[in-house]
Amino acid sequence: MRIFHVSADHFAELDALPEALPPRGFLWLGSARGVFEVRAPEVQAALQRWTGGQIVDLHVSDLLNNQLPSHYDYTSWYDLMVFRRLAAGAGSAAMFIDEERGTASTARQALAAIDTSPVGFALFDRVLVTVHATDCAVRDFFAQRLASTAGAATGESRGAGRLPGQPADLMLRMVNHMVDSYLDLRRLLTRQLGTLQAQLLDPHSRFADWKILLESRNTLHMLEDTCEDQRSAMQEWIDALEEWPDEPDAQARRERELLRVRSRDVLEHIERVLGHVRRLEQSAETAVQMHFSALGHRTNDIMRTLTVLTAIFMPLNLITGFFGMNFDALPLIHSVTGFWVAFALMTAIGITLVYFFRRKRYLGGAGD
Repeated sequence: MRIFHVSADHFAELDALPEALPPRGFLWLGSARGVFEVRAPEVQAALQRWTGGQIVDLHVSDLLNNQLPSHYDYTSWYDLMVFRRLAAGAGSAAMFIDEERGTASTARQALAAIDTSPVGFALFDRVLVTVHATDCAVRDFFAQRLASTAGAATGESRGAGRLPGQPADLMLRMVNHMVDSYLDLRRLLTRQLGTLQAQLLDPHSRFADWKILLESRNTLHMLEDTCEDQRSAMQEWIDALEEWPDEPDAQARRERELLRVRSRDVLEHIERVLGHVRRLEQSAETAVQMHFSALGHRTNDIMRTLTVLTAIFMPLNLITGFFGMNFDALPLIHSVTGFWVAFALMTAIGITLVYFFRRKRYLGGAGD
């Protein structure tokens, strides 16, 4: 567990839970899920000292649940947000031969590397408790980022960012970062789906990786459900934010308005992610339909060619069958030139039929 003191102009990591809240700013308690389960009584006691309330047992269970979907809830002491992240797993960037190509094996690995672990937020007035997966990099990323921002602000750097002034601001920044991390996942999914589609539509290959394609569709359905849960949770948060009591102070009202703007921005990003996931689903469905359409087209070409060949050789077989009848009085049967007359007739009929079918585009050629 890592404990941070955050204010508008100060950021520091504390060694232990303090006895009382600092006079300015707020505390951020970032913990892995297993550590939070072990230290929950200690955290609950500290929250009781600081805020006069604790996280209810049902919400503690929600924070510890690794399978819980994104959702929002609240009490009179705090707001609870569980938000499932969408990110590419470690090492997934090296699964492809180059920027465009991959294999069926790497496509399967890419699907298995998608990380949708939840991150829980318990939002008090001056305390933010976050619960992460053990290998989640969100906490460490923001700890380093806020430390860099505080250091740049101390050095009066013109490009320095702004530290969050309240727990809700930090929570929204973390949620927005988790939504934006979908960009790496988007590239990964686009590559692996492109690989499957290239194999699916290759006329010189026999596509047999239907199980991987089915897993891709199931994964995209899962991502769509995750995004819809994210959107619902964020919309409920925005609705709850609108019901907060008005602030008498002008600066506090400005901070509240910034929270609304940031919340709507996060919601817009979620909508864009959801739209992209749906486009990927549609692309996968379209690839399957194009595959079967191409198979049908190739089958029609084969049947057309066989039909034309049959139509060409049918009159030739008729002529050979006619002269093959066991009669002694057949015309040309005793003539020296009879064979050559029949051969010329058959050749002329064959050439005429080939020319006719090429003009009708039943056979490939210059007429196509």
